[in-house]
Parts: sequence; C-alpha cells; structure tokens
Amino acid sequence: MIELFSANTPNGKKISIMLEEIRFKYKVTKIDINNGEQFKTEFKKISPLSKTPVIIDHKKNKTVFESGAILIYLAEESGLFYDKNERLEINQWLMAQMGYIGPLLGQHHQFHHYNPGKSEFGEKRYFDISKRIYKELDERLLVSKFLSGDNYTIADIGTFPWIARHEWHDIGLSKFKNLTRWYNEISSRDAVIKGFSFMDKNELPPKP
Repeated sequence: MIELFSANTPNGKKISIMLEEIRFKYKVTKIDINNGEQFKTEFKKISPLSKTPVIIDHKKNKTVFESGAILIYLAEESGLFYDKNERLEINQWLMAQMGYIGPLLGQHHQFHHYNPGKSEFGEKRYFDISKRIYKELDERLLVSKFLSGDNYTIADIGTFPWIARHEWHDIGLSKFKNLTRWYNEISSRDAVIKGFSFMDKNELPPKP
C-alpha cells in the first residue's frame, strides 16, 4: 500500500495520476498547506524541505519525497512508463519539468492568478516566460508524439498537470496545435481522469 501525502496541486496530481496508471493501491492523506501543516514536525520527518507530495511505501517501509523522485521510484517499482532504452531522453524532459516548466509556471500562478496587481514586473516576466514554455513545448510536440519520444512516459505524467492549469495562465492553450493535441490525448486517459480528481471527485482536466 502506498500512502500519498499531498495537497491538491499539480505536483500532487502527478503522483495520483501515476498511481492510477500503474494500478497500485494507495490512500491519500491530505496536507493542508494553506494552514501550514507541511511545517509540522511530524511531516518534516518524511519531507525535510516541508514540501508535498511525499509517499510512504508501507510494504517496503520506504519514504520518498520530491515529485520527480517519486515518479522515478514508482516507474522502477512497476516497470512502466520508464523504458530502460529511453531513460536518457525521459530524464531530460522530466528534469526540464522539475527545474523549469513547473517552477516558472508556478511563479506565473503567484503573480498572475493569486496576487494580480502586486508587481507589474513580476506579472509581465512570468507571463512572458510561460508563453515561451508553451511555444517550446509546442515545437517539441511538432516533431515528437510525446515529450520524450513515441511513448507516453513519466515525463508526460509530470508535465501534464501543470499545463492542465492553462485557464490560470491566460495564454490560450488552443493557440498551440501540437501542445493541444498532446493535452487532449493525455486528458482522455481513464487513469488521468481518475488521478486528476484524487481530492475532488468532480474535478476534471479543463478543456483547451
């Protein structure tokens, strides 16, 4: 049994989607990040940086923090979405999500969605970066069915929930033909639909 400690965030959705895709049994323990539960001593024992998500694999008595590391762990445990012959390409696109796509779209959320009007510089900077991310992903998906190649992998699973917040970005996902094709294909997967709603049964990936 996998226990997933998370808030209802893109990083949390990565893991619930992955767990649904590999069909591992899991339960969700909600961490209320708005009320600072991530900073409590008990949680810091399993998440030293006070970040969600975290998993505990109770069968193997292993704890894994950081969403990219969790995806790799679950992929290795299941043997799915992380083909040995494709790992160099998968790792590059997964790290691009972890170090670039997610953090910078997250900053766009902070300035544009949560705190509009607080910083003209911040809003413009992260809007422009986010628009560039859309363009770069669209260019990649012009020449590749999925981010790392012909196969759906943990790189796609990691990236999808961030693009699923496209309504927050106000960039216009539908303007990007290849990214939209990729988004629609992934959002129609049964496991993605189930995993996306891991904390709200009525929540669905928004249409482009």
